[in-house]
Amino acid sequence: MVTTLIPESEVLLLEKARAEGITTGRERWLAMSPQCGFGELGTCCRMCYMGPCRIDPFGDGPQTGICGASPDTIVARNLLRECVGGAASHVGHARHVLLTLRDALEGKAPYEIRDEGKLFALAAQFGIETDGRPAKEVARELVDLALEDFGRQNGKLHNWMRARAPAKELAMWEEKGLAFSNPHNEIETAMHRTSMGNDADPASLLMATLRMGLVDGYAGLTLATDLQDVLFGTPQVRKIEANMGVLEENSVNLAVHGHNPVLSEKVLEWAMKLEDEAKAAGADRINVVGVCCTGNELTMRHGVPMAAHNLQSELILLTGAVDAMVVDVQCIWPQSATLAGCYDTAFITTDEMVRIPGATHIEFEPQHADERAQAIVRAAIEAFKKRKGKPVHIPDVKSVGLAGLSVEAIVEILAKVNPDDPLKPVIDNIVSGNIFGAAGFAGCPSLKFRDTAMTERMVKALLRENVLVVTTGCTAHICAQAGFLTSAATEKYCGEGLKAVLTAVGEAAGLGAPLPPVWHMGSCVDNSRIVDLLAALAAKLDVKISQLPVAGSAPELVQEKAISIGSWLLALGLMVHVAPAPRILGSPVVTQVLTHDLEEITGGRAYVEYDPEKAAAGIIAHIAKKREALGI
Repeated sequence: MVTTLIPESEVLLLEKARAEGITTGRERWLAMSPQCGFGELGTCCRMCYMGPCRIDPFGDGPQTGICGASPDTIVARNLLRECVGGAASHVGHARHVLLTLRDALEGKAPYEIRDEGKLFALAAQFGIETDGRPAKEVARELVDLALEDFGRQNGKLHNWMRARAPAKELAMWEEKGLAFSNPHNEIETAMHRTSMGNDADPASLLMATLRMGLVDGYAGLTLATDLQDVLFGTPQVRKIEANMGVLEENSVNLAVHGHNPVLSEKVLEWAMKLEDEAKAAGADRINVVGVCCTGNELTMRHGVPMAAHNLQSELILLTGAVDAMVVDVQCIWPQSATLAGCYDTAFITTDEMVRIPGATHIEFEPQHADERAQAIVRAAIEAFKKRKGKPVHIPDVKSVGLAGLSVEAIVEILAKVNPDDPLKPVIDNIVSGNIFGAAGFAGCPSLKFRDTAMTERMVKALLRENVLVVTTGCTAHICAQAGFLTSAATEKYCGEGLKAVLTAVGEAAGLGAPLPPVWHMGSCVDNSRIVDLLAALAAKLDVKISQLPVAGSAPELVQEKAISIGSWLLALGLMVHVAPAPRILGSPVVTQVLTHDLEEITGGRAYVEYDPEKAAAGIIAHIAKKREALGI
């Protein structure tokens, strides 16, 4: 019997897996334990074939690599490479969306501009003339600016950073040599810098890590979010359902998993168009559900149910009710294809760089999006025919909530309170202390922390102290499943000050109930929305983001992408809580810089704490310090 703090739906399916002799990530993790201490400390170097070299943390063995690299050099180099991996993932995502928009404007891909308002708002930020011009013409000019960023060789400032970064922070980055020009050049230089026989100065390597965080922030996250809103619409508040109970025994259950809405938008479109074929096969309907960040993308634009976070991507297949799982890029576990083969599930890969043994591959190219999306949906219908009549095990567990709180949606809600100055109610309540501060939760769920309900316990502790929480990525799934995206959560978990504010705003917005205490702001690339909101508040107060009573948290660190996002937040001047520790503790220099000295450079610092209540207390203490400095 599983007796941990993990959710009921997971317990039920883990017990089913064990009864059937199926191993999951949990068993594989336990088999790996204890994990490599050199790796956890970051003191293993594999940059050349004289190694791998390992530094003895106890001082009795080797204290440098064969080439003489110190543990400080090794750790800083490894950290920069992790940051490159995360930035490359998001920059690649953004570039794919950019090229899709370009092809759509040229009539080569079956997509169209769905949010002209967002397009024109962006154009104004870039100084693009819009009066009397058709949307496609304006979009073409915006696309050209973004394409220029990927080809520029003159060293001029990156267009998206120039137009979208907050002014005070941009001036600081330019002064400190952190601003960048071409993201591809930066990724190439970082890989060259960290190869054997190059940069050995940990300070230089750490500054390069901050710069790589900015590459992720503006050439990855912000660019992707901006263009996705133009193509697919800016999210608005929607009622949603979450957890694996959203699967339906008598429907074609089609799970979309990954990150890129270029795929999932078309799959959803054709699922609706081909529903009659599903009904002819004996199904009630086609039930599209979201897994991981694609789930966030679809739920905030269309209300598609959030079925599972990344760590549940195996478990949802154990229900036997998923007819097809279609994946694109990032966070796809190879074992899922093997597990799908135990049932009648069609496991479909779609990206040329994501090939998984045992999967069916249907190459998805934007130019042939309609044709490929139809093939994917029909594969799900065929799988349903094989499954129909067989037993399934769908946990009778699901929650409800509100999702889709983009910055635009938040401002629209606040305008119901103060139409002339929507941000003023927030600022007034921060000053009064009703809102003590805010914390942004991002990242993935980790097997190392799920048994302790790390994210859920931190959120509850912060809400009790009137700290508003915003969330993205798979932590948004965790929060949705925990019921934090509801008005009832405001009544149940919030301190009196925060409860009063959320109640007043909810009533003014016509909800007839409080706003939820945790605001769903999107997928992992939508961390840019959080930064945009902070930038707007800082500009209103005429302060730097580093002066705001806010903090970030990756409460269950998993991905390299969290390292690059965290590096962006550190460059912005935020305190960033992480658990487990990044692989830096083998270097006294790197640890000291990131947890203390960086405050004198950008205002940011890393904060490591594994205990959820202590982690929340550390964030609250940081917020209190910022409030005192502001005199509030």
